[in-house]
Amino acid sequence: MNKSNLIKALFTSTALIASSESATAQEFGGVTIEAKLIGGQQYEGLYARIAEWEAATGATVNIISKKSHFEIDKEIKSDMAAGTTSWCIGSNHSSFAPQYEGLYTDLNALVPADDIAPFVPGIINASTVGGELLMLPRAQFDVSVLYYLKSNYEDPAKAEAFKAEYGYDLGVPDTWDQVKDQAIFFADPPNFYGTQYAGKDEAIVGRFYEMLVAEGGQYLNAENMPTFNSDAGQRALQWFVDLYEAKAVPAGTTSYVWDDLGQGFASGTVALNLDWPGWAGFFNDPESSKAAGNVGVAIQPMGSVTRTGWSGHHGFSVTSDCAEKEAAVSLVQFLTSEESQLAESAGGSLPTRTAVWDANIAAAGDDPYRAEALTAFAAGAEFAFAVPQIPEWGESTNLVFPELQAAILGDKTVKEALDDAAAAVDELMQESGYY
Repeated sequence: MNKSNLIKALFTSTALIASSESATAQEFGGVTIEAKLIGGQQYEGLYARIAEWEAATGATVNIISKKSHFEIDKEIKSDMAAGTTSWCIGSNHSSFAPQYEGLYTDLNALVPADDIAPFVPGIINASTVGGELLMLPRAQFDVSVLYYLKSNYEDPAKAEAFKAEYGYDLGVPDTWDQVKDQAIFFADPPNFYGTQYAGKDEAIVGRFYEMLVAEGGQYLNAENMPTFNSDAGQRALQWFVDLYEAKAVPAGTTSYVWDDLGQGFASGTVALNLDWPGWAGFFNDPESSKAAGNVGVAIQPMGSVTRTGWSGHHGFSVTSDCAEKEAAVSLVQFLTSEESQLAESAGGSLPTRTAVWDANIAAAGDDPYRAEALTAFAAGAEFAFAVPQIPEWGESTNLVFPELQAAILGDKTVKEALDDAAAAVDELMQESGYY
């Protein structure tokens, strides 16, 4: 039996054990758990397992909302304002968790320490806010690396033309300046684009944030004053502007978020794509992707100072107002179990349990593409960094992203946009009492 089949067999044999261990058959008969979950193609495989937990426990799961995390975040905040938080389980993310003060219960009091220990300790620390464990992590540790179409680097005519125009050899880019050069070179709008980027909501601010850090800048200083309207910030934002002006990205990029980018690269019409690990399997699956068989994966490129590395992780939380906390915790443990993480990470996402990392590495020996992706993400994780761990992060992004869009679309200069964004965030931080 090869390693891949060994892992599959292990999963099959242990899944039923996990179900019986996490909840005795029919233990929660008649109980209904309402959940608000992040939606998207890369999450559906895990959600399909909910039926197993229902069969084992007798409970029913009612998914009352399934949207992008940005939309879920807005809905959750609306629920908090209205006092309608009796639903039980919510998708959560390390970047968003500090905002939801009082919404979610401390899982340290509900989950045995022995069940928490198998998670990567740093991930558990990042799931803890004010000493409270607010979520159990799923196999969705995120740091983005570079996906690319290999065929662009196998064409001698392209290599010759590129070197004649840019003065250096064409190869998989290792810097963001090289990405910009190549994206402009490869672009043939409206049929083919050099690259793409998320262009609204927290998504564009997060991408700007990691480019800012890669250029040696800071989003906030030690006193939580905005400092992104710096020379480093201007260089970072100019990168987005230059690509848009050159028509190297799709015209609709300022309305794109993650699913748009995933489908875009899978269409085979984008040369270079900075993206999350959850898409790795999707991109190389011929049933879902026209790029399948032509996908390479490399560590994320360098800025002037370091590599980009905006990171975080997804998880599941249980509300303080949930009337069925025992059943809700049981479901959360099931969805974040070793077996669930083996299944979820098979699609390319990065696990948050040590044993599942080991299993993925063992299985990758039979799959060169998977081994390449794991190597890239393991290297990329060395440069990972989180967003500022303050409740105002999300609110600040709502102030910043329209200004970034204004610069990209040419309605403001880069300096005007960043100065206006910094002024708005400065007011927010003063109102929040930081200084």
